[in-house]
Amino acid sequence: MNELKLTLESVNPAEFWGANNEHYELLKQAFPKLKLVARGNDIKALGEDKELQNFEQKFSELVGQLERYGKLSANDVESILLTKRKPTATDAAAEKSGGSGEVIVFGTNGLLVKARTANQRRMVDSIKTNDVLFAIGPAGTGKTYTAVALAVRALKNKEIKRIILTRPAVEAGENLGFLPGDLKEKIDPYLRPLYDALDDMIPPEKLKYYIENRTIEIAPLAFMRGRTLDNCFVILDEAQNATDMQLKMFLTRMGPSAKFIVTGDVTQIDLPKKTMSGLHNALRILVDIKGIDLIYLSGEDVVRHKLVKSILKAYGDIQ
Repeated sequence: MNELKLTLESVNPAEFWGANNEHYELLKQAFPKLKLVARGNDIKALGEDKELQNFEQKFSELVGQLERYGKLSANDVESILLTKRKPTATDAAAEKSGGSGEVIVFGTNGLLVKARTANQRRMVDSIKTNDVLFAIGPAGTGKTYTAVALAVRALKNKEIKRIILTRPAVEAGENLGFLPGDLKEKIDPYLRPLYDALDDMIPPEKLKYYIENRTIEIAPLAFMRGRTLDNCFVILDEAQNATDMQLKMFLTRMGPSAKFIVTGDVTQIDLPKKTMSGLHNALRILVDIKGIDLIYLSGEDVVRHKLVKSILKAYGDIQ
């Protein structure tokens, strides 16, 4: 058994270890084969060489996160501990190549948008070889966020000319006339989650320019009817709220040089009673078609607050 001793020199130990040593407990859970002893600025690890090397790498990444952003949350710690590959100076190349576990896109304020779980990494890999991808999973699994990151990367790399993001406006019954305001004011509340993701990835002025010149278009699903969507990256979010005919309409809008991602959560269907979700049928009949991939995210992919996983379990959405 070998020993490794590390010292916190450039960061506040209290911030690094977390409130009530929460981050320290997460480290112990992530490295059960090591014996860890922390005192003040120092931590000592006892174990096999390979485990010690892995531990030193993760420790360095955690310190780097705190140095770079001045804070370290439990979610940050869990994300870094879950990521298998170490970020390096080749991150810029990784953004272009889209390698699993690496940066998908460099966001605003120094944010590194990465696939943070195994199934999110599967999404990154799948879209390279498939033109249609279904990402299905409960709330908080990052399916929409990862899909938007892939679209932004494709736009930055000039692989496509436009991004189109759409959702069924079920709460308004796709009949928006009775709501106050102009058309944009009517539909924006239903599309806000898509704007939130874009805000993380594109500077405000550039995002405003992209939306004004329709390089990025965000619209309700009903607005897709009759169009051919080519040379673009198209995301249908909340697809569980699309009817069978709506989903068929959407998928058949696909032009020769397009990528489509469909995201949905079959546990949160908001359609009127006796109206069947088209997502169920699509997942059944499209499963064996070459070029279409289906990825199911689970509780292991939840990347929101740690309580979200417990809440989903309590409601029976995940095991």
